[in-house]
Amino acid sequence: MRKSGILMPVSSLPSRYGIGCFSKEAYKFIDRLKEAGQAYWQILPLGPTSYGDSPYQSFSTFAGNPYFIDPEDLVERGYVTAEQCNAYDFGTDIHSVDYGKIYKSRFCLLKEAFENSHIEEDADFQTFIEENAYWLDDYALYMAVKDGFRGICWAAWEEDIKMRTPEAMDRYRRKYEREIVFYQFQQYLFRVQWDKLKTYANDNGIKIIGDIPIYVAFDSSDAWANPELFQFDENCEPVAVAGCPPDAFSATGQLWGNPLYRWEHHRETGYVWWMQRLAACFERYDVVRIDHFRGFDAYYAIPNGQLTAENGHWEQGPGYDIFRTMKEKLGEKEVIAEDLGFLTPSVIELVKKSGYPGMKVLQFAFDSREESDYLPHNYTRNCVVYTGTHDNDTVLGWYDTLKGADKKLCDDYLRLKNADGESVPREQIPWEFVRAAMSSVADLAIIPMQDYLGLGSEARINIPSTLGINWKWRMGNGDFTKELAGRIRSMTKLYGR
Repeated sequence: MRKSGILMPVSSLPSRYGIGCFSKEAYKFIDRLKEAGQAYWQILPLGPTSYGDSPYQSFSTFAGNPYFIDPEDLVERGYVTAEQCNAYDFGTDIHSVDYGKIYKSRFCLLKEAFENSHIEEDADFQTFIEENAYWLDDYALYMAVKDGFRGICWAAWEEDIKMRTPEAMDRYRRKYEREIVFYQFQQYLFRVQWDKLKTYANDNGIKIIGDIPIYVAFDSSDAWANPELFQFDENCEPVAVAGCPPDAFSATGQLWGNPLYRWEHHRETGYVWWMQRLAACFERYDVVRIDHFRGFDAYYAIPNGQLTAENGHWEQGPGYDIFRTMKEKLGEKEVIAEDLGFLTPSVIELVKKSGYPGMKVLQFAFDSREESDYLPHNYTRNCVVYTGTHDNDTVLGWYDTLKGADKKLCDDYLRLKNADGESVPREQIPWEFVRAAMSSVADLAIIPMQDYLGLGSEARINIPSTLGINWKWRMGNGDFTKELAGRIRSMTKLYGR
């Protein structure tokens, strides 16, 4: 079945409170998706973000980002007043998230709401705590203790709580009893608001595509609470960390720093932690995009303490075994395999054996030196085509940097110049990329919202291997117009999606 959708991070939605959230604007976005004839809304990971603001470096793989809790819902519940919400400075730039101001203000507002909520008396809250104890107990304690140590990583905590001795765990649970409930409160509100929004999307024919990063952050409750799952030494320090080797994009490779899995342990336990993690994702999303899929075949290990990724080596991952287990334990689920980058024959075989659709990105197609698998005439049906992803520039921003034979190939393939050598109008360029994606045989086409809006590099979401400048772009409140929805619907209908 041919379908299409839009890639739009929750954080990029308009809202009155500095960052996109589960507010009325999110519901309006779903209404527009429906008007535009779309079947999918793809988002980025929803976990709580840490120092670099990246949703791929979260304090927990199970928790939700408290920034996405809608303040107006707190007003409706009587937890805070509109005046209290408006008293905080969440940032004034409607097109950019100011994470510094959000961090300083959002938790203060949530704390006020918590103090007025009497949430402990709520039976649904108590049920939520019990049903999610397998991750929530550790996460809430982790965040409370982390606050107590002024935000430093758990590796630098006092030895007894770092190593989770029973005496220390009991002592800190008593010491931070109220703070622990505060973090449980945040997660409860996140879950209630997200479930309501997702139900609204599903009721309107929109499926949610979520994202599971292959790795967890070192500074996370996952790593602190489950050191046996990772390649740590007896002091809970990483033996090796994740990254990718030097390539044409980076002479020294990419040093991500995430802890690596002790795959033998996971295999011996029947991947029980992974099954919990994946089950939570499939409860949260309709379709799960598995990030860095090739890491399940083989992963790049960099000795801890290295300053670059140059001295790493490849190690074997679990291969198909983890997906066989997933299908046995969780049943057949809808998955997208993020199979971008250099693919070895064994990775290609793993994707094929799983049966999951891989990804095709049009911006990777126009290399004049060789025939590309990313050119639409080489696609098979079982794939998902994108004009670009959250790690790419916008189509316009990317096209502006294209040169020489690569640009000529792009112009010829997409007919961006006529027989007289005249270029199509600039605002038409993204639409020709959309047309190429929509008209392809790919079962699913996903277009970033920025490309429908015809925006340049100022709307780029992320530049890999950079810090402090990413994950900020926001759409203006009136940008996704009825006229734009109609134009998207026309092209969707034209190509049978």
